[in-house]
Amino acid sequence: MPSESRTLDANEAVASVAFRSNEVIAIYPITPASPMGEHADEWAVKGMENIWGNTPQIAEMQSEGGAAGAVHGALQTGALTTTFTASQGLLLMVPTLFKLAGELNACCIHVAARSIATHALSIFGDHSDVMACRSTGVALLCSSNVQEAHDFACVAQAATLRSRIPFLHFFDGFRTSHEIATIDMISDEQLLDMYSQEMIDAHRSRSLSPDHPVIRGTAQNPDVFFQSREACNSYYDICPEIVEEEFKRFEKLTGRSYGLVDYTGHPQAERVIVVMGSGAETAATVVEQMVDAGEKVGVVNVRLYRPFPLAHFHHAVPRSCKQLAVLDRTKEPGALGEPLYLDVVSAFAELKNGGQRSSEEIPLVTGGRFGLSSKEFTPAMVKGVFDNLLEETPKQHFTVGIVDDVTHLSLDYDESFKVAIPGCESAVVLGLGSDGTVGANKNSIKIIGSSTDLQSQAYFEYDSKKSGAVTISNLRFAPAKIRAPYKVEEADFVGCHLFGLLRQYDVVAKAKVGATLLLNAPYSPEKVWDELPREVQDGILEKDIRLFTIDAQAIADEAGLGKRINTIMQVCFFELTHFMATDAAIEEIKGAVEKSYGKRGPEIVRRNNKAIDVALAQLHQVAVPETATSLTKRWGGFPKEAPEFLHQVTATIIAGEGDRLPVSAFPHDGTWPVGSSRWEKRNLASEIPVWDPSVCIQCNKCAAMCPHAAIRPAFYSEESLVGAPPTFKSTAMKGAEDGVSYSLQVAPEDCTGCALCVAVCPAKDRANPKMKAINMAPQPPIRADEVDNYAFFLDLPKPDRETVKLDLKGSQFLEPLFECSG
Repeated sequence: MPSESRTLDANEAVASVAFRSNEVIAIYPITPASPMGEHADEWAVKGMENIWGNTPQIAEMQSEGGAAGAVHGALQTGALTTTFTASQGLLLMVPTLFKLAGELNACCIHVAARSIATHALSIFGDHSDVMACRSTGVALLCSSNVQEAHDFACVAQAATLRSRIPFLHFFDGFRTSHEIATIDMISDEQLLDMYSQEMIDAHRSRSLSPDHPVIRGTAQNPDVFFQSREACNSYYDICPEIVEEEFKRFEKLTGRSYGLVDYTGHPQAERVIVVMGSGAETAATVVEQMVDAGEKVGVVNVRLYRPFPLAHFHHAVPRSCKQLAVLDRTKEPGALGEPLYLDVVSAFAELKNGGQRSSEEIPLVTGGRFGLSSKEFTPAMVKGVFDNLLEETPKQHFTVGIVDDVTHLSLDYDESFKVAIPGCESAVVLGLGSDGTVGANKNSIKIIGSSTDLQSQAYFEYDSKKSGAVTISNLRFAPAKIRAPYKVEEADFVGCHLFGLLRQYDVVAKAKVGATLLLNAPYSPEKVWDELPREVQDGILEKDIRLFTIDAQAIADEAGLGKRINTIMQVCFFELTHFMATDAAIEEIKGAVEKSYGKRGPEIVRRNNKAIDVALAQLHQVAVPETATSLTKRWGGFPKEAPEFLHQVTATIIAGEGDRLPVSAFPHDGTWPVGSSRWEKRNLASEIPVWDPSVCIQCNKCAAMCPHAAIRPAFYSEESLVGAPPTFKSTAMKGAEDGVSYSLQVAPEDCTGCALCVAVCPAKDRANPKMKAINMAPQPPIRADEVDNYAFFLDLPKPDRETVKLDLKGSQFLEPLFECSG
């Protein structure tokens, strides 16, 4: 039967298989694996069933260690059981992993592989967590893309039931877990065909039961522990063969073919890369292009990492190989090399000692690190690795993708090298976490994937600040499968959902010549050009970019949507990209609105539909002049008085250029100076609170409510107002002696526009009850004045902390010790 195609991310693709293949699912959230557990929980609440007609039992525990313990306990009852985790969460499961493997408990745990916190916490992806589990005895199966993650979830479940060895099925966190792609789904019937009922019955027969009592978890003395530990060897010896057989069975059912170790490239390749995970996808596309150009290169994708499939590795690496580079997505300080590198070196030693390869057939092996914490791994970097192998003495234990000016291990590479994707059109969209941009782009790519013949791919760049931080959506569409697990480098369409981002980021840098740029701007089409930073104008003119603008925030305000401009910008995206007819796209968008917001009531749906219906009428093309005219420039860095470290490091990060910082810029132990966030000036808010002194009752509740101390009160003598900016506001302080003034001041570039201060304000204007003592107003027109006002405010005399009454009102006059979003 033909497979159903769906456009979804790897977390959902894996959860779909895991939910249908298990009876008990123990969950505990951890980024980036949380969505797998969330999907399972949601489906169980809806009463969805597994392939045996039962709804799996979901148990949310209080820690990852508890989830692992629940898995162990459920397995001992004979239930088919799984969990999902990553990073520190996986490490908390390590003691249980030893038990699961030692007792040969058949189960499959799914891991969105993520960095382990070392000198700093990182929520992004690499293999340091799964590599920390190598000695536990679990099998490690790695998938490289969304389709493989879906498929290997099934194969790993089938293999664990036959082999009794517990499996960790892992894939790159964020890079694969959150990538959206069009894939072929595995049907319930195919899952049932993959799972042997005989093996399931055998699993159940090993349960702890009073009907056939046994004891597990005994203590053993030195006389027998060693022998008992070796008793499991035969299970590991046949495990690779079992996985290979399950892959072949899977191919018969679905037509999709995989090997334990797969090779792509020239049959007589002389230079070869060995790699796991999404990096193998990137390397394969480079190899195909280089082979077409006449070069003898290849890539080996190791899918089953434990037990290491020596024979399959031997057959995968061409005997013609002279130089081989092993790429690890982890770092083990102090080791002779990273894990995969050491295994490859050992593999060639074994093959030589066993007589399978002569000395002449053993290549020079180099090892390198790449992609730690989701660092980009581009085709240009792959080419750089191959170029290093051409050197008379290739650099050993290298890094690629960074500039190491301390230990000088990094490879130079040509950043202009690209791999063409035939017929591909791409888009880059900048927004803010929680403003709906990512959700809208997910909906858009799913609409295009399901309603057209185009293949879709989406990858979303998140900041660890999460809500309120910048998000960048990378979207690709092509007539054939897209194999590009890296950011869009040259986009046909660029969208900027917050006008303020133009001051901070080089928004047009990724636009192709002749691309389309869509701005959400609080200016008319006639005025928007003059409000653009000079660098943006220069980029538009240099690349002959078509410029469109819409005041999406005004439409959202009119429709009662608050900050949620996502559906408005979504309509404009379809109108300007022509991936499908706009009318048809609007109907799909409205359907997605009903699905997403219907449970919140018909009024929310009506408001969204109202905004959708008027969006196109407010979309305007801007007549681009022949010359740049702006007097404004992009953010130029911190003021001179900021600490030197901020000028050298933080300013580069804020400008979106952190990838270019060299190793020497960073402290060796992760120690960071304090108080840096006050210099950041994130400038996120499209609207900020404006104070009306005539209405204010000076309760200071707004300041107490602000989570970032971005609105502050002060009292001071009237003489302090000498030299105040003309727009600085003050009034007589209530309950104070004559000559004491009061001000309430907003930090316009620190405020995030959350409006909590307005919500808590109790003072209403009697003449206009809709207005309060503070009210939200567009930020751009008043930003410059308010920046001057805030600077003056900070220089006002501070009260003596010992004389201020420490109640709610009085405490807000003191200098805040926690301030600034960032």
